Order: sequence, then structure tokens, then C-alpha cells
Amino acid sequence: MMSKARVVLAYSGGLDTSCILKWLMDKDYEVICYMANIGQDENFEEAREKALKIGAAKVVIEDVRETFVKDYVLPAVQAGLLYESRYLLGTSLARPCISVSLVKCAKENNAHYIAHGATGKGNDQVRFELSCYSLWPEIKIIAPWRQEEFTTKFQGRQDLLRYASENNIPVSATPKAPWSMDANLMHISYESGILENPDNEPPEDLFVMTKDLKLAPDTSLRIQVHFEKGIPVLVEGGSRRIEKPLEILLFLNEIGGEHGVGRIDIVENRFIGMKSRGVYETPGVYILHKAHEDIELFCLDKEVYRVKQSLRDRLSDYIYNGFWFSPEADYVRKCISLAEETVSGIVKLEIYKGNVIVLGRSSKVSLYNEDLVSMDKHSSFVPGDATGFINIHAMRLKEYNNFQNKI
Repeated sequence: MMSKARVVLAYSGGLDTSCILKWLMDKDYEVICYMANIGQDENFEEAREKALKIGAAKVVIEDVRETFVKDYVLPAVQAGLLYESRYLLGTSLARPCISVSLVKCAKENNAHYIAHGATGKGNDQVRFELSCYSLWPEIKIIAPWRQEEFTTKFQGRQDLLRYASENNIPVSATPKAPWSMDANLMHISYESGILENPDNEPPEDLFVMTKDLKLAPDTSLRIQVHFEKGIPVLVEGGSRRIEKPLEILLFLNEIGGEHGVGRIDIVENRFIGMKSRGVYETPGVYILHKAHEDIELFCLDKEVYRVKQSLRDRLSDYIYNGFWFSPEADYVRKCISLAEETVSGIVKLEIYKGNVIVLGRSSKVSLYNEDLVSMDKHSSFVPGDATGFINIHAMRLKEYNNFQNKI
């Protein structure tokens, strides 16, 4: 008798992946559920019991929080990643991290397939699958939300609920919020439902990580962020002195959330080819981003900074679109890391009612020359040299004006 084909399912414990688990079993697969702890608010043991009750052959739960922060979040801060000038890429960075563990789980359990519950309209299907194919070219992917048989049977939530009831799949008694959310250590994203109309204001009870500014403390908080080669290595605030990457992010999430830092509401361009509205909370990384933005400009050569910013935008696109494990992303990361070798120093910040205010910065490797820039002495600067500098640059403008007058 032939053994069943084995599939590792990226399992969340929610309605979608619980129904997908049962559907895969109905299709005669042996299903191993994989759950990555990347900082989401989840009862993992309850999810394990649920999956086993439905019929999963095995449930693997892995804590990848430290890996996520050290290998994905902090390098993103170092690179200054920002998609379309606003989005700090919280979901985009989590997907390759999870994919590494998914592939590892599939190999260790001799699985033939990896399955996921990402929808056909979203970015995550691309991110998961491109990452998995890059890490293991031979793997095969099952994406139920792109299969006609599955999408014909399940149009949406009501069909899933009916299927769950028919198959004794436990469903949360808590009413589902009229939006979807995805959480990890770095951020929470909200989309769909009432948010699909871009003109609808997000209700205040939507936000989980950050306080409403009206409820934020009336007293500001001062902190210092220390950088080495563009990576935050130490945060000091109040009586706290924190050096471990995971603890740094947890602390900044706490104080940033308390002061209402890091909310954005945007319409972005999905890689799949449509615009979508997303609401995000990213308190800790927003603080780190603002601090890094300041120390970087303080330390880098002008032209290196401009080249690095163009590479930042390219890398942000690559990662948003699912190309973390690509030759172009590897190349750009190496270039950015080379530029960041001189980005070391301390940034003083004030956190107050949604604002991250830079108070000062210091560095032993900055190109800032206080003697040279001083308005009280000439130092090595020769004022008369500016005349030739201006004349050379004016030549092009004069010629352009003469040309315009001839038209």
C-alpha cells in the first residue's frame, strides 16, 4: 500500500488554515502543521491541540523571535528600508524568516509539499513561494486559494464557517472584527473589511500596539540609541540599559506604543498589480528608523549617502515583492553594509505623543567638522574660492537663459 503524500502546512490556528488542514486531509494528504512564533499574540498550545483534533499528523511550533529580530528586523533598520516612502515592511520581512523554517521543517520530515493559506490577490503568496523555491528549488507548493476546486467550494468566510461546522472544526466564539490583521514582533497590519473603502476612518478599537494620542502621557520620555555600523546595539532610557536585540525591540515597542508612535494609514501598490489600503502600527522600529536616519546622514559622505538611498529604495522593492533570497537583494545588501561601516554613534531622542524628536547626535567617525563649519573662524576654508565655485555653476544657467531668449 502506497504511503500518503506528506505536506507541511503553514498553520495559524485560525479559520482559514484550519479548514485548509481538513481539506488537505480530504484530498488524502498527510499533514504536518508548522507554526512560527514571531511575536504574534497566539495561544500556541491551544492551536496545537486544535490541529491535532482536526487530524494533523504532527504539529511543529518554533520560536524564531530572536532570529527574526537579529537577521531581518535590525538589518532592515541598518538599510533604512521604507517601501513607497512610508511602509517599514513588517509583514514583508517576516515571510522569508518563516519560509526558512518551513523549508527546514519540510526537509526534516521528508515532506513532498509545502502549503499555505495566502489569498490569490495578496503579496504573501508571492513572498512565501519565491522564498521557498529559492531555498529548495525542488519543493512543490499547494496554494488552495488559487485552486479552482477550492475557490468554487469556498467563496468566503460564511462557506468556511459552514465547512467547519460540518466537520467539527472548533471556531472561536469571539466575533470576528470587520477587518483582517497580521501581527509579529515588529508590527501589526490591518486590511480588508471596512478598511477596503480608503475613505473610512479606522476605528479607535482597531489599534492594539499603540495608544490614541489623546490618551498618551503628557510627559515625554528621553532615550539614547547607540549604533555600530548602522545596527542599533544599545538603548538607554530612564533606568534601563538594554543590549540584546530582542529586548531592545520589546522595550521600544512598549514605550513607543505608550506614546502613540508608529501609526500609518496608506494606500500602497501591491506587487500583484492592484492598490490596497493598509493601516499599520510599528512603534519600536519607527523609533529605530528615525534614529538611524539621523546618525546615517551625520556619518556618511554626501555622495555615498545618495547612492545608498537609491539602493535602499531598490532593496525595499525587492523585499516587498518577495525577493529576499535573490542575487540582486544579496548584492544590494552587501553594498549597503559596506556604506554602513562608518555609521556608528549615539542619537538622543525625545518620545512624545506620536513624535520621535531628535535632540542631538555624537560620533567618533562622523565627517562633521565643527571647526570647518564654524561661522566664527575661517579655519581651512578660503572664502574667495566660493566666487569661482559660483561662477562655474552659473555658466550653465546663463547659457540656458540665453538659449531661451532666442526661442
